[in-house]
Amino acid sequence: MFDIIGKRNWFFLLSGLIVVPGLFFILLTPLTNGAAGLRFSIDYTGGTEWQIRFAGPQPSVSAIQAVLVAQGLPGSEVQESSDGFVTIRTKPIGLAPVSPIATPVPVASLGSPTPAPSGSTSPSARPSGSPGASPSASPSARPSTSAAASAAASASPGGSPGPSPSKATGAAAPSPSATPGAIPVPTEGKLGELAAALQAKFGPIAEVREQTTVGPIISSELIQQSILLVLLGSLGILLWVSIRFHDVKFGVSAIAALLHDVIVVVGTFAILGTLFGVQIDSLFVTAMLTVIGFSVHDTIVVFDRIRENRARHAGEPFDAIVNHSILQTLGRSINTSMTVVITLLALLLIGAPSIREFVLALLIGIISGTYSSIFNASPILVVWHLWEDRRRQQNLALARGAR
Repeated sequence: MFDIIGKRNWFFLLSGLIVVPGLFFILLTPLTNGAAGLRFSIDYTGGTEWQIRFAGPQPSVSAIQAVLVAQGLPGSEVQESSDGFVTIRTKPIGLAPVSPIATPVPVASLGSPTPAPSGSTSPSARPSGSPGASPSASPSARPSTSAAASAAASASPGGSPGPSPSKATGAAAPSPSATPGAIPVPTEGKLGELAAALQAKFGPIAEVREQTTVGPIISSELIQQSILLVLLGSLGILLWVSIRFHDVKFGVSAIAALLHDVIVVVGTFAILGTLFGVQIDSLFVTAMLTVIGFSVHDTIVVFDRIRENRARHAGEPFDAIVNHSILQTLGRSINTSMTVVITLLALLLIGAPSIREFVLALLIGIISGTYSSIFNASPILVVWHLWEDRRRQQNLALARGAR
């Protein structure tokens, strides 16, 4: 029988070798003012994120960064993705409001001797759902001989013309930027200047997938809410485990293993952020809460078996009972974790780039949570229990000596 509890000091040493470097890089974040350690995305620091795809070949990251420096945006981050998009993160820059774009409607000439000019659209021919539409743009019960009103009456809500008995003599070609739901390429403000500079250097921008600006007020609120969520979750777990097992030692041991997992995940991201620029975004908090729940769930499985074996094997040493309980639940813990790890590995390898950091945090946390539930939480419980036994015996010895 493998004595896990008897070798607990080796497992504590292994955890220390993992946790200490992570803590060091975490502390580098405030000491270096963000130059090393954790790298926060614009969700926390505030800034502008812009995801674009060029019509021509995808330019290199260094070439895009050179354009950003020329536009007065040094220190901006550029990332490439496998689907051809480029993600640009800069300091907060103003975004010009996007005005609604109406789809041009062909103007049909109904008996008019003069054809409508090509490419022009009457204001009354706008779809009824767009701002500033004229009341004459909706079908009216009154007969009208106006060419513009007839074209508007036959237009569908999406702006596509209906069947007309007469031939259109002045149809305007639809604009490719009028795709429903598409984000137009900015033309005004600082972002418009950046778009013009990039297009002058690398050709036209074919598609804009995301265009977001987060201010410092929103980012500070996100940091406060994230810390509050983790603290409230940990406090709730401590209270519930302590009440469930009628012993605060179980709750504190579970929180110690949980803290180990949090430091391992955050420390790993601090190391990856320093070496490879991996950032923490808003999904990271979701990943941490999931890791906390999974870690405590696995720990409770072991603790529940310890509670059962204490009643079943009364009189045996506590460390032997804990070791039996760990071995009895070891297969279940590993099988449960492996199913999750295999799924996360598949998502990490072939999943979307936008969730890669989220999946990586989950993967590290699940592996660490399985390890800490078996090799940290239960040994901490044994160490605490043995320390209390020794203290109780010393007090009894002192009481007997005083008599």
